[in-house]
Amino acid sequence: MVLEKIKQENDIKKLSRDELLVLADEIREFLLQKIAVSGGHLASNLGAVELTMALHLAFELPKDKIVWDVGHQSYTHKILTGRMTGFDSLRKYGGMSGFPKRKESDCDCFDTGHSSTSISAGLGYALARQIKGEDYKVISVIGDGAMTGGMAYEALNNASRIRSNFIIVLNDNNMSISENVGGLSKHLNYLRTTESYQEIKTGLANSLSKIPVCGERIVSRIRKTKSGIKQLLVPGMLFENMGIMYLGPVDGHDIQALVRVFREAAKFQGPVLIHVITKKGKGYLPAERHPARFHGTEPFDIETGLPLKKRLKANYTDVFSTVMCKLGARDEKVAAVTAAMEDGTGLKRFHNMFPERFFDVGIAEEHAVTFAAGLAAAGLKPIVAVYSSFLQRAYDQILHDVCIQNLPVVFAIDRAGLVGSDGETHQGIFDLTYLSGIPNMTILAPKNKWELSDMVKFAVDFPSPIAIRYPRGEAYDGLKEFREPIVYAKSEVIYEESEILLLALGSMVKTAAEVREGLHERGIAATLVNVRFAKPLDEELILNLAPKHKLIVTLEENVINGGFGEHVTEFMCRSRCKCRILNIAIPDDYVEHGNVDILRKELKIDALSIIERIVLEG
Repeated sequence: MVLEKIKQENDIKKLSRDELLVLADEIREFLLQKIAVSGGHLASNLGAVELTMALHLAFELPKDKIVWDVGHQSYTHKILTGRMTGFDSLRKYGGMSGFPKRKESDCDCFDTGHSSTSISAGLGYALARQIKGEDYKVISVIGDGAMTGGMAYEALNNASRIRSNFIIVLNDNNMSISENVGGLSKHLNYLRTTESYQEIKTGLANSLSKIPVCGERIVSRIRKTKSGIKQLLVPGMLFENMGIMYLGPVDGHDIQALVRVFREAAKFQGPVLIHVITKKGKGYLPAERHPARFHGTEPFDIETGLPLKKRLKANYTDVFSTVMCKLGARDEKVAAVTAAMEDGTGLKRFHNMFPERFFDVGIAEEHAVTFAAGLAAAGLKPIVAVYSSFLQRAYDQILHDVCIQNLPVVFAIDRAGLVGSDGETHQGIFDLTYLSGIPNMTILAPKNKWELSDMVKFAVDFPSPIAIRYPRGEAYDGLKEFREPIVYAKSEVIYEESEILLLALGSMVKTAAEVREGLHERGIAATLVNVRFAKPLDEELILNLAPKHKLIVTLEENVINGGFGEHVTEFMCRSRCKCRILNIAIPDDYVEHGNVDILRKELKIDALSIIERIVLEG
């Protein structure tokens, strides 16, 4: 196998042209075999094999710096830098990350995980190189999906002023996670279908130069015009107008063509954007046909492409999807907004049923929130469906554009809490902290699937900003006999006894029920309260129950700093209540990738660990 010759970075340069073609096939087969077992990002990696190989052939690692946007397409890069054996532990606790990690290899120059950051980081490297008088190349690789993010354009605006070499590779596969939308997608589609600029330029220049007497002078004059021949042939060239040299489109699966254009781009003193056309999922037919489904996949059967583990129960996203369709049918003012996550947030069915009230704004969470604020100000009922870790990007817009005006925007926050294999950048463990400090914001969390349904229905008619956070994965269907109506700022008492008061929020209600049973086995009585509202606190209930118990235990799947537990502690101090309080939460740290059950044990927020901590508290 050619793949066995790759032991470390730059080994690829020892291969012949024929071996390179074999290597591309072997890498795809290797990725397919490994990801079918471990799960991971498949389609994006299959599409970037030749592109990555060409980057490694044209540049010298780790001296030169490749910054991967998002990083979910970096598996081939990991293979080519000597990490092939790490794929047996890919995305597992203590194993290799599914994203670039500086602590993992010197060839990973920047940690990524969220979109639209690579041009900014690459520009930082390029200018630092200039200031320090160093000599290396900087290449930012960004997808056309990530180019829908406003941060990418902020970076392009600044990159246009650099006078040293800076290479931006636009990996264009017409997809982010779902299919791309908007003006940029149309612009890139036009460029894809336009005959290669270089071929047109060469052909036209040759034809004009053959005109007797004046031909060469005409060609020279055109070359000297400010906009140049490119503006005549490809009108409205976006990147050229910004002062960035544009090369392409280039076949992203032609290794030699890619190497040639990379080497040419490296000679230019200034910013260069290379437009590369790739096919997401290339080489595996199910991924080519369904790239969104194979963007991030669970273990699957290679022959059929179907998941190995059949879902027997609905997950929280499914529940949200069903409720949204019902609400859309009942109320013509209900609108849905998502940031390139139509499938992931469960809005596909709503889109199909109510296309005029569905808005996918691309990877642009900031715009999504302010756009929703505009919808709300105009009298609609917008529901912004977004992952917890992605909503962080729109903090300023939540505060300024929604909450200051007290607009009735609903935030449906999926993947709240630990999400597992994607690691630090995707764990949804900060939303309670960053949302609870904003005036006018109300925050809820459901204990099970029925309560999520009830909360979404409650929220859609709520007159102020409101957020509902719910976890990834199978929806809890326990405690179904407890379904009191949702009342503003009121908790639900599930079991009332004595000794220990368990105040559990959202996903931790299930854990608290297990804790209560474990304490009962040890002869310790416990009251279980489904808090429901993280903000505002049900202060009346807390003050009523606290004196009846010797220990108050708060339980949440959020970092401890600024979370629900700290707010309870602050309230008790302010109320001069002398009850002891134990806050169960995630430590003040980032949580790496791994199975969620393993992470919960390591973080000591699983039922057994909590029981032990309560017993120690006496």
